[in-house]
Amino acid sequence: MREFILADNQDITSEGIISLLGKLAIANEIIRVSNRKKLMEQLSIYPNAAVILDYTLFDFSDFQMMNAKQKYPDSIWLLFSDELTKYFLRQVLMSGNMFGVVMKTDSVNDISNALQRMANGRIYLCDLASQVLREDIPNQMSDKLTASERMVLHEIALGKTTKEIAYEHNLSFHTINTHRKNIFRKLEINNVHDAVKYALRAGLVDSSEYYI
Repeated sequence: MREFILADNQDITSEGIISLLGKLAIANEIIRVSNRKKLMEQLSIYPNAAVILDYTLFDFSDFQMMNAKQKYPDSIWLLFSDELTKYFLRQVLMSGNMFGVVMKTDSVNDISNALQRMANGRIYLCDLASQVLREDIPNQMSDKLTASERMVLHEIALGKTTKEIAYEHNLSFHTINTHRKNIFRKLEINNVHDAVKYALRAGLVDSSEYYI
């Protein structure tokens, strides 16, 4: 049995998950956390915990979330939300970090299956996540860029500076600048305009978001 860390700031769904875990009898302990700092503290104590995260209501950027999973590779993560964009899901599912996904609108049976899979060290993908994986979206960078680099490229395509990206994702200027250099080197480009074209072609940024 695993410790389950519940990172969901919506009381009604948190109580529902706690109730399901109780009925399934698969949790050694259920620990509720309200922010990223407390979540990371609990992961340092229980590095192989099962983490149920409502990404849209939590103070995590996608980059920080994936870094947390990489730091604690034995942990099992389930994204549990009522709204996740296809861009975000594509980024997470292609990161290689093994995140499960279930929507709050899914059936009790589906959610129970997701929790049971977590207890057994496996992931569960809901219909929406499975559909994203099946979609044939051209992506020339999928084998070239890391998840972190794709995140930085997305922000560059939105017209953000290295300083702005670093500030918004709570990272150092040096880290973002290094990612930027690696992106340009791997894609064999020399300017932001070409970077934006790649991002648009690969579906990393929607044309409606693009404002450079």
